Amino acid sequence: MPLQLDFGALVEDQRVHRRIYTDAEVFEAEMERIFERTWVFVGHESEVAASGDYKTVSIGTQPAIMTRDEDGGIHVLMNRCMHRGATICQEQRGNSSFFRCWYHGWTYTNRGELVGVPYPGGYGRGFERRKFSLKRAKVGVYRGLVFASLNPEVPEITEHLARARYYIDLFMDLSPEGEVDARSGTHKYGYDGNWKFQMENGVDGYHPNFVHQSFFEIQGKKLGRKVMKLFTEASSYQSKDLGNGHSILDMAPQRKSHRPVNNILRGSTSDASTKIYIERLVRRYGEERTSEILGASNVNLAVFPNLLIIGIQFRNVIPINVNRTDVYLTPTTLKGVPDEINTARLRAHEAFYGSAGGGAPDDVEMFNRCTTGLRVKGAEWLELSRGIEREHTADDGSIAAHISDELPQRAFYRQWRRMMCEKFAEASESRPQSVAALD
Repeated sequence: MPLQLDFGALVEDQRVHRRIYTDAEVFEAEMERIFERTWVFVGHESEVAASGDYKTVSIGTQPAIMTRDEDGGIHVLMNRCMHRGATICQEQRGNSSFFRCWYHGWTYTNRGELVGVPYPGGYGRGFERRKFSLKRAKVGVYRGLVFASLNPEVPEITEHLARARYYIDLFMDLSPEGEVDARSGTHKYGYDGNWKFQMENGVDGYHPNFVHQSFFEIQGKKLGRKVMKLFTEASSYQSKDLGNGHSILDMAPQRKSHRPVNNILRGSTSDASTKIYIERLVRRYGEERTSEILGASNVNLAVFPNLLIIGIQFRNVIPINVNRTDVYLTPTTLKGVPDEINTARLRAHEAFYGSAGGGAPDDVEMFNRCTTGLRVKGAEWLELSRGIEREHTADDGSIAAHISDELPQRAFYRQWRRMMCEKFAEASESRPQSVAALD
């Protein structure tokens, strides 16, 4: 693709240009330079728990299928028949050892091998089926999270996740068995706007008191405390840059006892269930680790480029085109806990993130308003400077700032700029536009 824009000029340390959200050329370059080169979240291994289970997924805009074969291996196969290009799987999920293309009947195993070609005599003796196996992505699994990459030279998944691994571990260790289950269903929504709006928003501690004010006020009355204090200047909570574009709203500093579970589940679970849950955690991890796990039980974690772990959910951000995005919210349950605990988790998730919940519709409305507002020309830059002067190095080596600061967004766009501007083998066929031309 000819390079028409200087992508590095679109992102500065404290601001980004509106064209990163509105320009189709930028979007196409993102799909090539980011989504085809790094690890992309596609699902959780519990979604393909049994042999033959499959789920259709996306790697950027490219359709794929996450499968589990008869030996228990997980594969991510590109959903494209190697004959004439039709998709071979139409269902969102199911169980099958084979995928048959309905155009001309070519049939593949759930490992991707071509095993069936109708009327094979027509291809002659030189036809080799092994050359027509489905294209496969590289698969990386960490604590049950399944990532796929179209880059055979991508770094190991643990290297990619960097300091985000610590928080993923805490999330998984909320289960006394160290495992979560992601088979309770999925909330899905779409919006007419760029995919980066959702990634920015998931770790934006500046907006909740305004966008979600009515919900927080209701919750505050219900819980008997001021929920909105979490996101004011008086809050002691932090935002952190975890490396490689990942970031978190870290609400752990004041959560070093067993009280967080009681607060989260107050009024929705019995004391007996909560006591059993905590006892099982202590038995598995010990007192100190249990306090650490429960202290970090309120999570807003962004894993570059398309995964958000928020509350109890995995949120998969799926780019469709420059002005269209789909978002899948998959809540999790904990293995090894009383049923009442998991029921309470799901009800709380529905209350805020469901289609009629108190939070998700508010955010989507903001994405739509941003899309409309960015049609305005002459105001070319979006400001991301909040808190830049109070960034500091935290004890864990991450870069930290106040929870309401725009550190997570700056972390995201540093990685975005790095990946978009790295040299490619293909030489540029045209001269990049200057920053002056963008203004």
